[in-house]
Order: sequence, then structure tokens, then C-alpha cells
Amino acid sequence: MTERQIENRIKKLKEIEEQRKELKNQEKVLKEEIKTDMENKGLEEIQTKNFIIHWKEITSNTLDSKALRAAFPDICGRFTKQSISKRFTIA
Repeated sequence: MTERQIENRIKKLKEIEEQRKELKNQEKVLKEEIKTDMENKGLEEIQTKNFIIHWKEITSNTLDSKALRAAFPDICGRFTKQSISKRFTIA
């Protein structure tokens, strides 16, 4: 690719990223409206003609790796797995 082609692709990519951000914001607003309505009505589930919407509290348990590492650094080190990846950035 020429430098001009790369510049054009980056400009298009930036436009698409901006559109995605705007769509994400719209999605967030719509979801918040529905969740607020459900909370105001005291509902965890709503059934409509085409959809079933759930908004409920979920409890999950996760491992506190920071606390584990502080309390048992040798054990944590033995079970730590390294991963390698690549990162694409545009500045």
C-alpha cells in the first residue's frame, strides 16, 4: 500500500470508530431506559410479544489474585501462566 492508501484507510477507520462510539452511546441510553423502567416497576422480568427481558441481580465468586499473590507469592508464581499477544494502535 502507498502512504496515501494507508492514510485513507486510517481516516475511514477513524470514521467507523466514531460511528461505533455513537451507536454504543445510543445502545447504552436505550438499555438504561428499559432498566430504569423495570426498577421503577419492581420487575426482574418483562415479557412482550416478541421478547423476554431480564434485569436481575447475579452473585458470582471470583478469585482475588492480588490478595493471593500477597499471601502466597511462591504458590502464585508456580501457577502463573505467561501469554503473548500483539496490539494494534494508531496514534
